[in-house]
Amino acid sequence: MLNPAVAAFLAALLWLAPPAAATEKVAELLAQLADPEQPRWQRVERELMAEWSKSGSPAMDLLVQRGRDAIEADDDEAAVEHLTAAIDHAPGFAEAYHLRATAYFRSGHYGPAMDDLAMALALNPHHFGAMTGLGMILEDTGQNAQALTVFRTAHAIHPHEPVIRRALERLERRLSGTDA
Repeated sequence: MLNPAVAAFLAALLWLAPPAAATEKVAELLAQLADPEQPRWQRVERELMAEWSKSGSPAMDLLVQRGRDAIEADDDEAAVEHLTAAIDHAPGFAEAYHLRATAYFRSGHYGPAMDDLAMALALNPHHFGAMTGLGMILEDTGQNAQALTVFRTAHAIHPHEPVIRRALERLERRLSGTDA
């Protein structure tokens, strides 16, 4: 059963509006990324992720980098600790929630991961990485229609991402009854 708060959130995703605090640079990068003909989408994606990774505090950026490094080292417990510290001090920093959700997901803690993804998306409704994580959890838990909705929204923001495209194809086949 889908959590009512997550269901309401998914419905809100369908009506995305640019976040009020979005910088002009982020808005321009999002527009470039959404262009299906963008030949340099990987560069645009990197620039956008770099912008989203700025907390405004060198100390928080360091905690987030330590969390990211721990994820890369397959130390999800340490990642959660570093990212929790960042969230405690900067509760409005979406990327910290997104990364902690990744660590929770990798360690099989879907409930906390979904909570963090919901928070990341509440803070940054265009975060296609958080949407992808949410879609993966929904699919893993058999909520395929909801997962398809999330992946479609992520695809509208980032039509180049292969993981999103493959998920859309897989879910569309499954939901149409043609999944072999």
